[in-house]
Amino acid sequence: MLSRAPVSDWIFTPDPARARSSRLGRFLAARGLPATPEGYAELHRFSITDPEAFWPALLDELGFTWLAPFTRVLDASRGPAWPRWFVDGKINAAHLCLDRWLPSRAAETAVLWEGDDGSRRAWTLADLAVETDRCAARLAALGVAPGDRVALFLPMVPETVAALLATCKLGAVAVPCFSGYGAEAVATRLEDAQAKALITADAFFRRGAHVDMKATADRAIELGGGSVEVVLVVPRASAGHAEGTVPGEETVPWTVGRDHWWPTAGDAPAAAPAMAQTSADDPALVMYTSGTTGRPKGVVATHGGFPLKIATDMATCFDVEAGDRMLWVTDIGWVMGPWEILGTLSLGASMVLFEGVPDFPDAGRLWEMVARHRVTHLGVAPTVIRALSSHGTKWVKQHDLSSLRVLGSSGEAWNPEPYLWFAREVGGGRCPIVNYSGGTEIGGGIVGCTMLHPLEPCGFSVPILGVDADVFDEHGAPVRGAVGELVVKQPWPGMTQGFWRDPRRYEETYWSRFPGVWVHGDWARIDEHGQWFIEGRSDDTIKIAGKRLGPAEVESLLVAHPDVVEAAAIEVPHEVKGGALVCFTVLRDGAAADDALRAALSQRVVDGLGKAMKPDAIRFVSELPKTRNAKVMRRLIRAVYLTSHPDALPEGAAPPVLGDVSALDNPRALDAVRAAR
Repeated sequence: MLSRAPVSDWIFTPDPARARSSRLGRFLAARGLPATPEGYAELHRFSITDPEAFWPALLDELGFTWLAPFTRVLDASRGPAWPRWFVDGKINAAHLCLDRWLPSRAAETAVLWEGDDGSRRAWTLADLAVETDRCAARLAALGVAPGDRVALFLPMVPETVAALLATCKLGAVAVPCFSGYGAEAVATRLEDAQAKALITADAFFRRGAHVDMKATADRAIELGGGSVEVVLVVPRASAGHAEGTVPGEETVPWTVGRDHWWPTAGDAPAAAPAMAQTSADDPALVMYTSGTTGRPKGVVATHGGFPLKIATDMATCFDVEAGDRMLWVTDIGWVMGPWEILGTLSLGASMVLFEGVPDFPDAGRLWEMVARHRVTHLGVAPTVIRALSSHGTKWVKQHDLSSLRVLGSSGEAWNPEPYLWFAREVGGGRCPIVNYSGGTEIGGGIVGCTMLHPLEPCGFSVPILGVDADVFDEHGAPVRGAVGELVVKQPWPGMTQGFWRDPRRYEETYWSRFPGVWVHGDWARIDEHGQWFIEGRSDDTIKIAGKRLGPAEVESLLVAHPDVVEAAAIEVPHEVKGGALVCFTVLRDGAAADDALRAALSQRVVDGLGKAMKPDAIRFVSELPKTRNAKVMRRLIRAVYLTSHPDALPEGAAPPVLGDVSALDNPRALDAVRAAR
């Protein structure tokens, strides 16, 4: 459905000349199509109806090179859950990102980095190639072979990029882990993946504090890393040591024979291993995502599909060109970490990485980095903007953000107020916000925005090329103007090749509800203008008096109050209405947490959604429980609240379990929920 709303309703209206000159516009022109929403709709139809013709055309546009050509684009003989893409093709993610650019672009910038302590480094493509080859040579010499799993428990430092590419180059399988994980969470991933090697750092810095990473890695190996034979240590917080020497106990804990320092120019040189001739459907990464219950799910990303999906999304949605600079607030343990690394490098762009958080040492840090490094593409989770906007505009206005062309967001549903602040104060009203939603299992996005489509606040313009997305009601029929299940009706490159060592769980999770249809687990809505909106996770849905709504609808009303920084809405059992609404809010400094504010916030919900949606309670908390990538963990709020308030449960009902909490970044937030009255 094409957008028909008047121009005055849009937060951003594309400039026709810019649309034509964009990467997507040029690809459309090559197909004889206009750089308009109508042209995109025709291209999207082509992408889902004729993959055998579409994907070779796009691969040519992206300049992807193969180590051996594929004979067929798609083999769907095993069913939609288990497609084989680019049959017989040989390709390696490291070759796409690095080797194919050398030597002609060796002097171009690949990685710019800033530490929490203010230190800075810059690597050219040549520098990155040297570090990648050193790492690959060291791993190979220590016995890492194709197919072995290599866990990356690292902060966002330049060596993390080299470690990922080195693992891919060897044909081994990278297993990224969040830098802030505790030992138990890392151990779970080491054990499930049966990792042979672990690459970590001695320590890193966060808000000025020294975080001991090596000790956590050692404890994780004790708990579940019995398969780990090799540990490679990046000297982030210490000077490091020559290979073969052991640091003193007062610096870095060390296991002789197992532990080795990251190789440097002073070490004995080793020949760089040859590029592994990996098949397109060979695994490149296993990325773990947290489930509601049970152990984390190991999402399998391939050498062919995953880089292609990322490059498709970056080029056609975000308009990333060679020479651009992207800064995405992320971690290697969230899909957006590998996404940023593989995507920027495969398109000839560069990345800006940083250690720590966006508001330390002050609330201007993110804007200062954008200005200093002339960032063209800035990506955040909405929670980051909610937090930074609470400090006002003075921090933004101190810096020249004119280099920005595109803003990006992923991870959570937006509320209008922070979205508009981001668009107007950071983007100056001239930068589109490419809202981007999908997930680790998708390999990128399901829906997004482009340089061709007008933008409605908080919305998504279109399904992404190659993704046959829809919104279904409970009977499996398409629905418009109402909340339903976000689904994908046929396979696409980049989708996970099952869950690691657990194919049945993968099929049950995504393919068991509607025959041959991927059910993503998000509530979505398509409005009268054809704009898409993500309303939250299916397991976060609120249903009161027969009406179903996403938590973002409630939270947007609460966050619009000047005293509220963040909010989370949950449903609890109610003997009459079936469910009742309980809201948790984080207030601005100096706001009065009193009954008058509770009444005002409750009335906002009533005015916006009707009397039936009046909250049973408004709770004030110091913080909300979040993942490392800033997603609010509403299921944990609900579980902790109901456990702490057993009178809210129906008689005889068992309290909910917390389930997997390994992704939780701030455990103290659960204490705040328990204490809220």
